[in-house]
Amino acid sequence: MFLKLLEAVLKTGNRMNVGTNRGDAHAFKLDTLLKLVDVKGADGKTTLLHFVVQEIIRTEGARLSSTNQTPNTNLNDDAKCRRLGLQVVSSLSSELANVKKAAAMDSEVLSSEVAKLSKGIAHITEVVQLTETSGSDESSQKFRESMNKFMRMAEEEILKVQAQESVALSLVKEITEYFHGNLSKEEAHPFRIFMVVRDFLTVLDRVCKEVGMINERTMVSSAHRFPVPVNPMLPQPLPGLIGKRQYNSSDDDSPSP
Repeated sequence: MFLKLLEAVLKTGNRMNVGTNRGDAHAFKLDTLLKLVDVKGADGKTTLLHFVVQEIIRTEGARLSSTNQTPNTNLNDDAKCRRLGLQVVSSLSSELANVKKAAAMDSEVLSSEVAKLSKGIAHITEVVQLTETSGSDESSQKFRESMNKFMRMAEEEILKVQAQESVALSLVKEITEYFHGNLSKEEAHPFRIFMVVRDFLTVLDRVCKEVGMINERTMVSSAHRFPVPVNPMLPQPLPGLIGKRQYNSSDDDSPSP
């Protein structure tokens, strides 16, 4: 889903910049995601991210509900389509939950903690060596045997942790270079890419809620303008009676036809 969102942002940007030197871009930096809410429409509320989310909701909802295969869709089909699409986009935050956890980490603290573990084993080794000169009774012998067994296991685990740390940092550099290109600018904050995605997910969650409310209001307004009978087999009202329903407070909320 994240890749589909990036593709939608890229296509939208190229569409907006058609005819300029930015109109045929093949990629963009992830920082651009945070700027989507800065581009607003004429009403001052609808942002470019709202538009992108609506587009993805439409395409994903149509794909899941298969309403794009039926030439005549009614209001209920459209509402179902939009809700399905919104669920897909809204689930992105939970899909990238590990990114949020990674954003809260500090690479320097992580490396420091691994180094402390290694130093701790070295200190324990020194203590065990001192016990060899302090006594040779049975209890001291058992203590040294237990500690030596523990240290062998601990050293193996620390080597694994150090290897995993190296692999993790290497993967972070690789993904940073893929999305940002110039890796040298990110060396001071190697986990910043996760912070960018975390902040974007926060904005995306808010926009999804707003889009959901907008779509619900639109569906309610459309239902008021084009009421669907509960039982299609029942006789319809006479044409002369259409439009003579009583005034109610919802009329103020629905747009004029």
